[in-house]
Amino acid sequence: MSCSLQSLRRANLLLCLGLFLHCAEARVHTEVQAGPLYRVVDSLLSITCNVSGFTDADAEKEFEFRLKKPGTSLEINVISTHKQDFSYSMFSSRVRSKEVTLTHVSPNSVVFKIERLLKGDEGEYDCTAVNIEEDYNGIYSVQTTVNVIDNSLSVSSPATTSLSYNEGDALTLTCQASSNTVQHTHLSLSWYLHKDGEAEAQPIISLNRDFTLSPGQGFEGRYQAGLIRLDKVGEATYKLKMAQLELSDQGRIYCQAQEWIQDPDRSWYSIVQKKAAETTVTVKAREVVPDTSSLLVRISAQQTTLQEGQELSLSCTVDTQNLEEKFFSVAWFRESIKMAEIGPTGILSVGPSYSERSKEGELRAARTGARDYHLKLQPIRTEDQGQYFCRAWPSDRGQDGAFTQRAAQDSSPQLISISATESGLSLSMQSSVSVNKGDSLRLACTVQGVKGLLSVTWQHKASSTATAAFTRVISLSQEGVMEKAEEFMSRKIRATRPAADSFTLEFDEVTLADSGVYQCTVSEWKTDKTKTNSQSQTATVTVDPTDKFVKVSLVSRKSAVALGESVELMCRVKGPRVPITLTWSLQRDSSSNPDTILTLYSNGGISWFGDESTYQLRVENKNNEVVHYLLINGASQRESGSYQCSVSVFRENVYKKLPPSNQLALSVQNPVSKLAVTTALSLTSDVNTDVEIKCSVITETSPSSRYAVTWLLQEGAENKTIISSDRDALITFGPQVEQSLRQRISMRRAKGPSFELTIRRAEVSDKGSYICQVVEWIQAPRGEWYQLSQVFRTTKITVTEPVSKLAVTSTPTLTSDINTDVEIKCSVTSETPASSRYAVTWLLQQGAENKTIISSDRDALITFGPQVEQSLRQRISMKRTKGPSFELTIRQTQISDKGSYICEVVEWLQDPRGEWYQLSQVSETTEIILIEPANDLRLEKIEQRLTTSEGNEVEVTCNIISGATSPSFFYKVSWFYTGPGSSVTNTLVELDHTGLLSYLESEGLRGLQRRLRLSRPTQNSFYLGIQRAHEEDSGTYKCRVEQYQLDRDGQWQQRASEDGGPTTLTVNLAGKNLSVLKEAKELNRSTSQDFTIPCHITKQSSNESEFQVTWFWQKETGNKQSPIFTAYRNSTLEDKSGNAVQLRFSHALPNQFSLMVIKPNPEHRGLYYCEVEEWLQSLSHGWRKVAVETSGNLTVHVYAEGRANAHSEPPCRSGMWIGIFVAFVICTIVAVAMVVVKIFHNKGKKSEPSLWAEQPLNPKPSAED
Repeated sequence: MSCSLQSLRRANLLLCLGLFLHCAEARVHTEVQAGPLYRVVDSLLSITCNVSGFTDADAEKEFEFRLKKPGTSLEINVISTHKQDFSYSMFSSRVRSKEVTLTHVSPNSVVFKIERLLKGDEGEYDCTAVNIEEDYNGIYSVQTTVNVIDNSLSVSSPATTSLSYNEGDALTLTCQASSNTVQHTHLSLSWYLHKDGEAEAQPIISLNRDFTLSPGQGFEGRYQAGLIRLDKVGEATYKLKMAQLELSDQGRIYCQAQEWIQDPDRSWYSIVQKKAAETTVTVKAREVVPDTSSLLVRISAQQTTLQEGQELSLSCTVDTQNLEEKFFSVAWFRESIKMAEIGPTGILSVGPSYSERSKEGELRAARTGARDYHLKLQPIRTEDQGQYFCRAWPSDRGQDGAFTQRAAQDSSPQLISISATESGLSLSMQSSVSVNKGDSLRLACTVQGVKGLLSVTWQHKASSTATAAFTRVISLSQEGVMEKAEEFMSRKIRATRPAADSFTLEFDEVTLADSGVYQCTVSEWKTDKTKTNSQSQTATVTVDPTDKFVKVSLVSRKSAVALGESVELMCRVKGPRVPITLTWSLQRDSSSNPDTILTLYSNGGISWFGDESTYQLRVENKNNEVVHYLLINGASQRESGSYQCSVSVFRENVYKKLPPSNQLALSVQNPVSKLAVTTALSLTSDVNTDVEIKCSVITETSPSSRYAVTWLLQEGAENKTIISSDRDALITFGPQVEQSLRQRISMRRAKGPSFELTIRRAEVSDKGSYICQVVEWIQAPRGEWYQLSQVFRTTKITVTEPVSKLAVTSTPTLTSDINTDVEIKCSVTSETPASSRYAVTWLLQQGAENKTIISSDRDALITFGPQVEQSLRQRISMKRTKGPSFELTIRQTQISDKGSYICEVVEWLQDPRGEWYQLSQVSETTEIILIEPANDLRLEKIEQRLTTSEGNEVEVTCNIISGATSPSFFYKVSWFYTGPGSSVTNTLVELDHTGLLSYLESEGLRGLQRRLRLSRPTQNSFYLGIQRAHEEDSGTYKCRVEQYQLDRDGQWQQRASEDGGPTTLTVNLAGKNLSVLKEAKELNRSTSQDFTIPCHITKQSSNESEFQVTWFWQKETGNKQSPIFTAYRNSTLEDKSGNAVQLRFSHALPNQFSLMVIKPNPEHRGLYYCEVEEWLQSLSHGWRKVAVETSGNLTVHVYAEGRANAHSEPPCRSGMWIGIFVAFVICTIVAVAMVVVKIFHNKGKKSEPSLWAEQPLNPKPSAED
């Protein structure tokens, strides 16, 4: 096989196609059942996983399952379809025992199963499809989450294990099913019949998870006829009802529930199922009646062996010919005792032995069909066991509608066995209770051993004899419903259950007729409202009459009280709780009759005869007495005397007055004063501050006491009243108090109570001993005021004038240069009060004389000293800052400003009358030293030489080596220029000491001056920058620096001048550095193959160079060289071949040019090369040709198609093909990178004509080029 250009093109196409497919959408896709999946412990877990997109879809794929448990990042190997030892130890035994399996259902799908889930199987399962191909393209691993939850499904049915029915009877079974799963689930429930001899049970009827009913196979007709039903009662009860049993219904019947959950894919999954215990149902065939006169009576019991408290259900069936035309009476008997009978018209009558149980609802009987009669007894007792039978009487109806019974027919006996249950129910009551007539009665019945719901019935009989019958009083059902007997409807009685183990009977008011025996009967019930057990207990109640049991007595805790004190009298009424009327009376002295205070009636009404505001009533009920309290509020002398209470009893609609209580004497005495006050013994205060004297009451006789307070000032032997406040808080000044003092003193009462005298802006004359006189007043209950006592307390007041604490500080010495600003600070470090004001004076000490410069009085008014000249006044200022601090500023200092500056500070205070007075004066001195800097200006004199290329930026420096440190010096800088070979020096630019920049007019230097830039990067350096240097900028540059300083008159004076060393600048044009690749090559081409003539520039003189490239052709050696194509530097192209050949120009990179000859013929053979001209633009001379170089020769041989193959194509080897392919890829990457570099390099350049062949070619270069 031979290598050719066509083979290379096909390889490029395959490479692009591979890259395209690699970037396309993923091909392999793995799917797993969506999670999270909720499954129950010990149930089956099944997860499907499939893969698609493999090249070979029919090949069996391998899968692996892993588990990541919650809270960990570790993956556990579970099972694999192709690795036997894949499983970790915790799963390996379960995999071996087939408890964990992974099975193929198709070549691309598997099912992962765990037969019995454990709690530890919870986590994130990863299904991985093993890649069987060389490359990876898609999703090979997917995850789903499995949550393992507990089994909370509960299914149960009543404990009945076997039932017996006759053919045609009705059957009802109950099933309880519920779940406590946190997740949202649905339940389905089915009833099944498992017949004897059959392997599988068949469904009777089902309630699906979406609450739809469906009958089982074989039961559809009876379901549609309404003979089979499934009813849901409440939240968890499901009842199966079969109206007419058939012989085929015999077998074991049970219910089964399933719990369903909806997975994320919206499908429903059964997570758990349970079934209840089976109930064996026996169905007996119906007997056939032989003739019309025969009567067949049958008895049947659902259960023949029962426990005490269960329900006995007896069915009695009567069968004869023409049954619908006849009447019957049917009765049930236990042994020979008649239980109940249903007459021909359907009326029920109960035998005397079962009448009470029928009233309690324990016995029920009814006709349920044309031939069916049912009796139920619950709860049954052990004494109910024995032989039961049914008796039926045919009855004939006469003309008058009366029935005549004919011969009776008995059924065969049915033995019922009843065993006692181990019930722990027991009752206890107090055997006897005594209560007074009219009192309340409460009987308690305590229950123990409770297992179910309880109800209670209270009964009563007047006599304790055994023959007396109980009558119902009240009952409380197991649901908490209370029901009174008819004769007690008007009585206030109630039955309650205050605790789980206690029942009570309460009478609000008993009568004599309520005496007798009370019986508490407690019954135990199941949740399905069936009674299981009953127990009774009795108690004897005796009601005593109320006559001669009421006693009245009067007592008090105090017989003597202080005036205004409250006292409480207690009238105790002992005896039965009967309506009474109570009267309070007061006898003030022995010679007067008692005065009635008030009367309290039995209905709560009160009649007042005394002062209602003085008395209050309160009643307290105790166990065996009622206490009536009479509260006397704020007793006064008017409440002194003998008190008495009397009672009248309302009995049998008549008030009977009882003997009054004993008399109780009460005396009211004036209180003893407890007044005590306290004040400070002495107080010291400064002048012009407020003085506050506090006189506080620390103990008082009564919280209602009032006080009259007087403040006195002791002057010598007499006391002068300053201010006083009576008990009504009316304030008055003493007659000797001056008007000025009245404006400064005040008095107020504060909490405590406390009485405060305030003297504002105290003066020295206010000192002395101040006496606080307090008089206590008490108000009698009727409004009279009287004085108890008075107390005195003295406080000595000392008023002192302030001592000056003024202190100031300043800097002892300040040194500065002349012509700079100096600031002297004088700070107050301590002051007497915060309200002080200051007068400040600055003085200058020169020699023995102190000259006032500037001063500020206490009102901050600033004045200059009389000897201060106008020029100095313009340079000095004074200000006050926070602290306080006083600052003197001297601007542009001069030698004459040196000396000692004294800061004098005077502190002023204001007295209470508003007059200012001086306290003290302090001063601080600051020595000012001014230095005149020496004139030592020197510049760097070293001669420098700078060489640069045209277009670069040049910077000439001028450095001060001494004399530039003082801030008082300012500088003028001048730059000079001398051209090469010239003796004339020109001034380029000046920057004077005031910052003014100026250029000296010079026509020849204007272009240079526009490109100058001045800077002073440091205090000692001046720079002259030349932007885009021209060749004409060559020459010598020199700087001159002049030093200036302000004199005392504010005039600029030149202090020094110095020239810097010269700097010679040489600006060169760019040199020749062009180089073109000169590699000689030979090419063999056929007429169908293109060839390219490269022109590669390896070096160039400047990055700004532009190139003009011309390609030449020489047919044979010695022949004339002919130009065939030129690419000018302005991107203009010219074809010089005369259209004899098709050419294509390419300029892929800035330094690479190429010319392609398309479909050559043999005449185009020969020698080809390129000639490169390098052009640079000079800033002063325009465009100029820098260099010309030619490339190496390319010898091209062009042959006809067949000969070309014979001469030029060597055998193709696989190694050569791989090398060509690798080289092509590398060259493509390098070319793209170089194009990117060129784009970034040319960004920002002026747009030029495009080199692309789509644009028309200019035949000739423009005249400008």
